Amino acid sequence: MTETFETLFGSNRVMVVLRGLPPQETVEIAHCLWDAKVELLEVPIGSPDQVAALRAAVAAGTERGRFVGAGTVITTEQVRAAATAGARYTVAPGLDLDVLTGSVAAGLPHLPGVATATEVQRAYTTGCRWVKVFPASTLGPNWFRAIRGPFPDMNLLATGGVTLDAASAYLDAGAQVVAFGAAATDPAQRDQLADLVQRTNATRRDQLPK
Repeated sequence: MTETFETLFGSNRVMVVLRGLPPQETVEIAHCLWDAKVELLEVPIGSPDQVAALRAAVAAGTERGRFVGAGTVITTEQVRAAATAGARYTVAPGLDLDVLTGSVAAGLPHLPGVATATEVQRAYTTGCRWVKVFPASTLGPNWFRAIRGPFPDMNLLATGGVTLDAASAYLDAGAQVVAFGAAATDPAQRDQLADLVQRTNATRRDQLPK
């Protein structure tokens, strides 16, 4: 049976995307993030050479009781690569029903990307209750606030250019999770990232649909 994002994500509201890094560096940063209580990690596999980084992160996470998702999964071949590498979920920049079906068939919950009300509705009618809003920084917090009206049961993950300083605005506007990339690889921002995790983990996700 495919897991659900409610089970995987729990009350965690911060995700980090480790994109385009060598396997060793991916693992080193992953350990720093886990130490900082970041529970949600995604390693994109948009090109074949990035699968090794995902596999290394999964192995490191297994040793620490953590899990890792696969990002930029846009083909059914990449779904198979993610499953073979041990990813626990898949993420895409857009909504592709073949990828969604293939991921669910592989036992991996899929997080499709959306940017319009039409895409959110299409994802909803296919059974998705979690979507990745991309690029969130272009759409802005007001988009989240507006889309929650007609789709109160949809859980929104904000990613794509969102800064640590802007995170609270997206969460307050209705995003369930906010994802970051550069903040994870920049040591100067890691204290701020850790502080955000501590603050959000101390607050229950009361608006999460039951």
